[in-house]
Amino acid sequence: MNFDNLPSGEGKTRIIQELVPGKQITIAHIIANPDEILYKKLGLDPAVDYSRSAIGILTLSPSETAIIAGDIAIKSSGAELGFVDRFSGTVIVTGTVSQVESSLAAVCDYAKQKLGFSVCDITKT
Repeated sequence: MNFDNLPSGEGKTRIIQELVPGKQITIAHIIANPDEILYKKLGLDPAVDYSRSAIGILTLSPSETAIIAGDIAIKSSGAELGFVDRFSGTVIVTGTVSQVESSLAAVCDYAKQKLGFSVCDITKT
């Protein structure tokens, strides 16, 4: 639609944003070898060997799925559960890079295959 010929004020576009929960994993990210300060700021275990560690982050919708994801994440590898929030859908796991990769892959595979979720790619920094 061409808005150039409309009277003043009528050409403004109004955008309304809403959260419409779907069955999806929107973030699956691995932070390999994070700085110690990141652990402290996230409130994670400071007794971790930072030289061989990683942090995995998941964001899921519906948010209650974070409970299932947390269970799968810790059962699928030696990773430890750092944080689960059933209200925001956030899960944080810690461990070696390979443990965290295995955990996130297991969660993403389960969500896609068994729950019919739309799943993003696992990214890494």
